Amino acid sequence: QVQLVESGGGLVQAGDSLRLSCAASGRTFSTNAMGWFRQGPGKEREFVAAIRWSGGSTYFADSVKGRFTISRDNAKNTVYLQMNTLKPEDTAVYYCAATEAYYSSTYLRSWSSYDYWGQGTQVTVSS
Repeated sequence: QVQLVESGGGLVQAGDSLRLSCAASGRTFSTNAMGWFRQGPGKEREFVAAIRWSGGSTYFADSVKGRFTISRDNAKNTVYLQMNTLKPEDTAVYYCAATEAYYSSTYLRSWSSYDYWGQGTQVTVSS
């Protein structure tokens, strides 16, 4: 079992930056990769970014590439999502997720590949 707790969401203006954190606890030694997904009003859950726990390979959705970065602190069992140049379209509930299985980069973009999920944190970007 892995428990995930997100934090760092809030209300910001377009162009601002925000950093989300995801603290993992429990059976973290079995985690292969962690990812961030988001779900905006009236939209389906979509992939944002992912990182492999060992090695640190990263993957991004085209919509956030160049603006968002994902990183991890192994000692703290924490994954971060640094969001820069935020746009109103980024408004959503952001979820942290973890998977124990190995998936190719293609499958890491699918929410169904993940075993554990956090409660979500709201990010609102005003224009």
